[in-house]
Amino acid sequence: MELKIGFIGLGVMGKPMAEHIKNAGHELYVYTRTKEKCLDLLEKGAIWCNDVAECARCSDVMVTMIGFPKDVEEVYFGKDGVIENMKEGSIMIDMTTTSPKLSQRIYEEAQKRGLHSLDAPVSGGDKGAKEATLAIMVGGDQEIFEKMKPLLSVMGTNVIYEGEAGAGQHTKMANQIAIAGTLAGTVEAIAYGKKAGLDVQKMLDTIANGAAGSWQLSNLGQKIIDGDFNPGFFIKHFVKDMRIADEEALSRDLTLEVLEKVLSMETKMQEEGYGEEGTQGLAHYYENI
Repeated sequence: MELKIGFIGLGVMGKPMAEHIKNAGHELYVYTRTKEKCLDLLEKGAIWCNDVAECARCSDVMVTMIGFPKDVEEVYFGKDGVIENMKEGSIMIDMTTTSPKLSQRIYEEAQKRGLHSLDAPVSGGDKGAKEATLAIMVGGDQEIFEKMKPLLSVMGTNVIYEGEAGAGQHTKMANQIAIAGTLAGTVEAIAYGKKAGLDVQKMLDTIANGAAGSWQLSNLGQKIIDGDFNPGFFIKHFVKDMRIADEEALSRDLTLEVLEKVLSMETKMQEEGYGEEGTQGLAHYYENI
């Protein structure tokens, strides 16, 4: 069924996700802060909106893929926000990785206005976004999830209902916690291989097919060896995610030492000017050791 879909946030991840929606035959309305980012989408038939409110008024379903919690708040709340301007019965899907508490707040405000909301953060980086193979973790009402699953499946291959509002974000926090350890392990293995005088490419090829194998090792490990620090996922966004995960853990009297160590390392990289690089930029941490 063709839907009127609004999409706000056309960055590294959002743009290919929106393109998949357009290619699936839906009527696509778009807004982003920099119009130039989506000129090719407009050429393919997407409809430009001048602001958030206009995009919300045009859409039966709103998808957002933004950067930080403060950006999500700005887009959703207030007289010019999504919640205020969508028609009753419409559905909002925030695919940003943000605070579970914020997702619950959006859900509650949506309910008051006769709207529906899902929190649906993703994992898979720019590669997953481009290839429509994202893992999508969804929180909210299961009935709305089932209704929106065909749309979400246009963007991902592993679309899972996790539970009530905020459960998608909590699952994404678990995802980022696991990534923190495997990313650090990948970086340290490469740093060790270099110091030991190994053929690092051969080493990576060998261990990637054993018990140490992981997405981080095979994908970001190769990028580190190639000297490719272009972002599939920004350090600045990973720092944001890990901070949320740490805050949520500490609020439950849980100290995650590996997460906190990697957070401090990536924060240092951000402070040293690497925030716009991909998370594999953690390799810079070891350059002077």
